[in-house]
Amino acid sequence: MLDMSGIDAFYGRSQALFAMSLSIEAGQVVSLMGRNGMGKTTTIRAIMGLIRPRGGSLDFQGRDLLGLAPYKIAQLGLGLVPEGRQIFPNLTVRENLVATARAGDGLSQPWTLARVYDLFPRLQERQGSMGNQISGGEQQMLAVARALMTNPKLLLLDEATEGLAPLIRTEIWSCLSSLKDAGQAILIIDKNVDALTKICDRHFIVEKGHLVWSGNSAELTANPDVQHQYLGV
Repeated sequence: MLDMSGIDAFYGRSQALFAMSLSIEAGQVVSLMGRNGMGKTTTIRAIMGLIRPRGGSLDFQGRDLLGLAPYKIAQLGLGLVPEGRQIFPNLTVRENLVATARAGDGLSQPWTLARVYDLFPRLQERQGSMGNQISGGEQQMLAVARALMTNPKLLLLDEATEGLAPLIRTEIWSCLSSLKDAGQAILIIDKNVDALTKICDRHFIVEKGHLVWSGNSAELTANPDVQHQYLGV
C-alpha cells in the first residue's frame, strides 16, 4: 500500500531523515517508534507532502507522492491525525467532522456521522460544543473521527495517546483495535510499547533520522536490548 524507500528530508540545511524506508501493506497496523526528536513526525510530514523530500521514492498504491501537494495526497486516501490534534477551535464538534468529510463512494461501510458517533459516543453528546470547549481526550477522539470522515485507505496517527488520562488512552486503543479488526490500515506513532506490541503487525524504529530496526511484535518483545537502546528514557 505505502512504500517509502531511501527518503532524505531537510529543514533548511539541517538533514532530518537519512535514507528513511518503511512499508505498509493493506490492512496492516504498523508503528513508528523512537525517542523524541528522532524523525518520527518528520517521516509523517514527508508522507503527507508537508515537507518536500530530496531523493528516494514514495509510492502509495502505485502512485508517486513526491512533489504532490498535501491536499492531493489526502485525496488519494491518506488521513492524518496530527500531533497536537489541531482541531478547529471555533467550530463545533459536528462542524469539525463535516468540514473536511469525503464521501466513501464504493465502500461497503463508509464513515458517516452516525458511524463515528457509534465509535465515539462522547462526540455525539458533545456535538454542539465548540472545539475549544471539550477536554483533551475528547479533542483526540475528534481528531481521529475527523480523519475517519475522509474515508481514508491509510490512517496516520502522530502521538496517538500523548498527554491523555489512562481511561481515555484505553478507549483510544480499544477504538484502534476495532479499526484494525475492520481492516483499516494504520501507521501509529506512540510511546506505549506494550500497547503497540499488542495491536501492531510490524514496527519500525528510527534514531537520529535513520531507520535502525524493524520487525514484528514477537521479535521486539524478545529483544529488550533494542527497546533499552532506542526507546528507553
